[in-house]
Amino acid sequence: MPIMNRETDAQLAVAAAQAGAAVVRDMYGASLGRVEKGGGDFATAADLAAERAILDVLTGARPDDAVTGEESGDTGAEGAARRWLVDPLCGTHNYAARNMLVAVNVALRVGSEVAVAASADPFSGEVFWTDGDRARLRRDGVDEELAPSSDSGLVDVNIDPPFPNAPGFRAVRLLAEPEFGERLRPRVVSTTLAVAWVAAGRRAAYVTDGHLRDSVHFAAGIALCRAAGCTVTGLHGQPTHTGAGGLIVAADQRTHALLLDLVKRQESGGR
Repeated sequence: MPIMNRETDAQLAVAAAQAGAAVVRDMYGASLGRVEKGGGDFATAADLAAERAILDVLTGARPDDAVTGEESGDTGAEGAARRWLVDPLCGTHNYAARNMLVAVNVALRVGSEVAVAASADPFSGEVFWTDGDRARLRRDGVDEELAPSSDSGLVDVNIDPPFPNAPGFRAVRLLAEPEFGERLRPRVVSTTLAVAWVAAGRRAAYVTDGHLRDSVHFAAGIALCRAAGCTVTGLHGQPTHTGAGGLIVAADQRTHALLLDLVKRQESGGR
């Protein structure tokens, strides 16, 4: 079995996310060079600098662990039991447009399980984190338990590609579903900070297409929501990272059931 200490690993995830968040915050508003990735995607100098700061923290403390970084790719043994998943700036398009809706995500997969994770908001100074057992929010050095709630009715839908389940399912079509607008309030913020918000009770749910195993974007948020007690499944209600993939995270089973029904209706053509 791989060696781990959930508490110390969780604090390391928090420290790494905070290091990245400090860089993102300090470079905000500057004229930043871009590295084109193709398909309309790009990284900024802030993405690259934040990832370096995060990796310095992780490799300094855990030199034998493998890492997958959004910008630097894979380092360490391919089949490593311990692998850190790093997204230094989730919401790059927002950030480049001087919009503060971004997140810094750090997660640790041990074996097949994402054991600990942290998602930092560089501009509020908040860090949502979990040791795998409980989910907490750290603000000004003080921790509080996260409590999911569907009271807001706000549901974030990710409409960024890829869309592996198209044309049967397209997330953007959920926004036009009459029942969606009648019973929920759709939002599109284009950052996985919104996944952490489900765990924190600031969103009722989050929906995305895609194959998300070992996703540097989603691993932290999924771990947070599971630890907080949210309902977390794939697009068809199946275990995550199986079948069609995708993700539906909801604060409660009622909201999750409604979203499953809307997805099923769309795929069957019953609109």
